[in-house]
Amino acid sequence: MNKSKQSNLSTFLNVDYKEDNSIWLTNSLTLRKIIGVLGMGMPLLLFLFLYLDNGLQQPLESISHYYYTRVSGIFVIILSLLGFFLIVYKGKEPVDFYISLFAGIFALLVVLFPTNNITEICGDTAKKYAVTILPNSDFRVYFHYTSAALFFLCLSYMSLFLFTKSDKSPSKRGTNKIIRNRIYRTCGILMLLALLTLFTGSLKIIHPSYFKTFPLTFWMETLAIESFGFAWLVKGETLFKD
Repeated sequence: MNKSKQSNLSTFLNVDYKEDNSIWLTNSLTLRKIIGVLGMGMPLLLFLFLYLDNGLQQPLESISHYYYTRVSGIFVIILSLLGFFLIVYKGKEPVDFYISLFAGIFALLVVLFPTNNITEICGDTAKKYAVTILPNSDFRVYFHYTSAALFFLCLSYMSLFLFTKSDKSPSKRGTNKIIRNRIYRTCGILMLLALLTLFTGSLKIIHPSYFKTFPLTFWMETLAIESFGFAWLVKGETLFKD
């Protein structure tokens, strides 16, 4: 890697080489950027690697179902990293820390309490991409759904109400801050709309066949994750920096 590429990467990650007794991941901007990249990259990586491994050309019923496939490591590692990074994120005020802390805990609970099985038999020839099953547990499944919903609600709250805060009055805020706030609010609303769609599906207001045919759960989760990731990238001053 040449010097210019090293410099660009160091700038993006806010790496300070002057303090040799410290670790690099101490800057809140760096944390925001990494959280954003991990969030936006997860759905694509899961789909791509399962396609390369198994040739599956359509997404699974939900992102959480990749836990039961050959690419479960990607799902567990990325979601766990997101959980830990959200837990250590401090923000500027106590409310920033606590909402992020809860979001991180809920992310880890999503990993610890997986969703329902893809198949009920080992070595299912019709679903060769499924490599493991767990004993059926309604508690585990409902706890998974609850944790996932609370995870996105926390992130949506951060986008709508925390990221948009400023110590300046609205009339004195710069153009880029106004643009960033619009992005935060849009991302927060998209996360809420995705959750609302999934909730209406659980109540069968939207017919279950639509969720299996299209599949809506995967796409709504992807919409929520991409919105969350993009909001954090912007918050990390990757775009529209003052």
